Amino acid sequence: YELPSPAEIGRARRIDDGLGRYIEFVKTTFPKHLRLNGLRIVIDCANGAAYRAAPDVLWELGAEVVPLGTAPNGFNINHECGSTDTRQAISKVHESEAHVGICLDGDADRVVVIDEKGSIIAGDQLLALFAVEWAKAGRLTHKTLVVTELSNIGLDRFLSSAKINVVRTKVGDRYVSEKMLEEGFNLGGEQSGHVVMSDYATTGDGLVAALQFLAMLRESGKAASELASVFDPVPQLQVNVPVSSPNNRVLSDERVKSAISGAQEKLDGIGRLVVRNSGTEPIIRIMAECEDLGLMEEIVDMVAEKIRLSV
Repeated sequence: YELPSPAEIGRARRIDDGLGRYIEFVKTTFPKHLRLNGLRIVIDCANGAAYRAAPDVLWELGAEVVPLGTAPNGFNINHECGSTDTRQAISKVHESEAHVGICLDGDADRVVVIDEKGSIIAGDQLLALFAVEWAKAGRLTHKTLVVTELSNIGLDRFLSSAKINVVRTKVGDRYVSEKMLEEGFNLGGEQSGHVVMSDYATTGDGLVAALQFLAMLRESGKAASELASVFDPVPQLQVNVPVSSPNNRVLSDERVKSAISGAQEKLDGIGRLVVRNSGTEPIIRIMAECEDLGLMEEIVDMVAEKIRLSV
């Protein structure tokens, strides 16, 4: 083997004040003229990366902080907490009569927001809110929002009326980030809670996205439930079909391809169908959108059955 010379080997350097640097950076993304005084905020850190930073940032900005998921032990990251399991946070929002709940995931690149009623605010609603407010302020580059193929079609319709473009990518925040970098867009994300704001970071940062929402909440004077009710989503149905053979082989089956093609023709102009492999599990995900609920269920059931028969 060819080994690098000593001079070509990298060096590790410890940054002892990393936490403090990050806290100060995150606070710079919050408008200087605003404070969070008077807001009671539940923050669930998922026993993960932001377990110290997130509560400190909110407290230093003046909020009354109700922390959850801030006791990592090496095993409990994302365990029954955070954005992947919001039950504790929803309960705590009710119990503490909080104005809003913020749930991060273990690596803190995702955020799920809970309103004062204990309801989860859909990620597409957050993205729509950010896009409209940034466009009004003249800071949405190319007046474009980048989302994945899973975002609700109601988002497109709403933003079209606001003269904001929507660009779609494959599922995955990496594809969103790549498209933003390629085309020079500065806002994108997934309905799952990844929000990429390239003015601040090259990838998603749940705490930064949460502060953007809190700034709008403070400036609007509205309740979280009212602020985040931006558009009427089109009904959406998602079904996962377990498969034993390789996922790609199933989707290459002529019977499955024919069923998908026929279903897409039925939905043409009134809805849409997305069928894709899971990137992490041996399942095929089916997602349909249509205002005709009966037709949507019929199409999803038909495609799912064809997939099951081909396994």
